[in-house]
Amino acid sequence: MKQVTKSMGQVVKGLDKAMKSMDLQKVSAVMEKFEKQFEDLDVHTSVLEDSMGTATTLTTPTDQVDDLIKQVAEESGLEVMDQLADVQVPSGGLSASARSQQAEDVLSRRLQALRN
Repeated sequence: MKQVTKSMGQVVKGLDKAMKSMDLQKVSAVMEKFEKQFEDLDVHTSVLEDSMGTATTLTTPTDQVDDLIKQVAEESGLEVMDQLADVQVPSGGLSASARSQQAEDVLSRRLQALRN
């Protein structure tokens, strides 16, 4: 991150010099350099977010999650484990949107069961 900050500082200084001289070629070159650094920053950010998402997904053991769900279900008098047995979990884990969709589906089924 320090490298990105240093690079952006250099671009700003270069842009300031180019603007003072009003040389369009220098301004264009500095802006292209800025765009490239911005794209590099975007790629670094994306890789970091993906890595963090994968790391946090993989750190929670599945059996602990199942035990917690079972405990909550028992406390609430629900039969959730039978419903969860039918759910197929991909080997690579679930994305945040897939987990929220799955949770919403489970809640919808529970609501439907309570209504019946």
